[in-house]
Amino acid sequence: MTTAHAHRAARLAVVGDRSPNVTAHTRIPLLLDALAAQDRLVLDAYWIPTEDAVEPDAVRGFDAVWVVPGSPYRSEAGALAAIRTAREDGAPFLGTCGGFQHTLLEYARNVCGLTDVAHAENDPDADDLLLTPLACSLVGHEGTVTIAEGSLAESVVGARTSVERYHCSYGPTAHLDTLRAHGLRFSGEDEEGQVRMAELPGHPFFLASLFQPELAGDGSRPHPIVRALARAAVRHAGVAA
Repeated sequence: MTTAHAHRAARLAVVGDRSPNVTAHTRIPLLLDALAAQDRLVLDAYWIPTEDAVEPDAVRGFDAVWVVPGSPYRSEAGALAAIRTAREDGAPFLGTCGGFQHTLLEYARNVCGLTDVAHAENDPDADDLLLTPLACSLVGHEGTVTIAEGSLAESVVGARTSVERYHCSYGPTAHLDTLRAHGLRFSGEDEEGQVRMAELPGHPFFLASLFQPELAGDGSRPHPIVRALARAAVRHAGVAA
């Protein structure tokens, strides 16, 4: 008689204000189905609105946290709280588009001590803006991202360059040297040298991109970044089981 060892399913917190009008949101169920069918990476996904993410322990105990596009979020504080929990607890984390922007905001405020920095989309009249309107909006655009050698991003994407799709109008323009000095690595840039990816060395899996991997292809084949998050979540569930 043999006994199978049962691993619990990997639990994914999808943090964002779900809307049928956000293409990335409508793609995510397709991507989760494809991960299960093509890669045997089964994720038990829970959508958590940003307003609910403010609650203590809202994402604690999940095997991965994904802060998805769709900003301005209904609760900036909720998005930041989810990111901070994943960062401090060592839970696999992915932030895309607005998730990338808020990743930098969380790190600047809570690690670098830049407590007054703001996001122009949320607080356009603030004195110290970390994220400002892009000179050229990237809504509906695609562009080449150059990926840093030896980075998590390179190991995930499997290449030093990648053509990616965007749907955003804001990006980081200030305090980047301070974020670097406090340990954040900017591992992807566009053709003009503007930051498009960030990661946190020493963390099990912590990656953020201004572009939207959700928009790659037709949604039937997950982007390598999405697949890597799923693998990290399954690995985390196996360790925690």
